[in-house]
Amino acid sequence: MKKTIAIYTTPTCVYCKMTKAFFKENNVVYEEKDVSIDKKSRDEMVKKSGQLGVPVIDIDGQITVGFDKEKLSQLLGIK
Repeated sequence: MKKTIAIYTTPTCVYCKMTKAFFKENNVVYEEKDVSIDKKSRDEMVKKSGQLGVPVIDIDGQITVGFDKEKLSQLLGIK
């Protein structure tokens, strides 16, 4: 079953870049939301995570803050 994935990022965030590279490497389709220019997405991210730190990754409603390769692999079923 296809998962719905959103990543809240800023252009200067190193961990955002690492997360996107990890997704690309594993052929994960995701929607990127740049919270530095998109206030609606920023508000959405804060509501979901309770903070302003990026990246915030939403995988079918499961929120992960920061680049946690192990947790992301587990949520995405990547070995």
